[in-house]
Amino acid sequence: MKPAALLQGTLDVLILKLLHQEPRTGWAISARLRQMSNEALQVSHGSLYPALHKLEHEGWIAGEWQATETGRQAKVYALTKAGRQQLKRETEQWSRLSNAVSAILESA
Repeated sequence: MKPAALLQGTLDVLILKLLHQEPRTGWAISARLRQMSNEALQVSHGSLYPALHKLEHEGWIAGEWQATETGRQAKVYALTKAGRQQLKRETEQWSRLSNAVSAILESA
């Protein structure tokens, strides 16, 4: 599924969830989304990095430059306390929306 096909805000909550598990680089976030979705979600850099910058601007994630195993510098993103609270809110909203859509799809 292309990012344009995702509901607005879905990429944000997926990023928050992945960073709740552990800090990651943008590349690692993209790879983990592909892996966890069995290749169904493939997020382009043109969608991922603006989302990361937005989440960082909101104070929900924090990025820090670190050296990788190859010696290169990469920005590693981690969830903040405010990000954990936002993840909880967005997870609850997603659950309500998902239940409502399921109820409609399963009706006559």
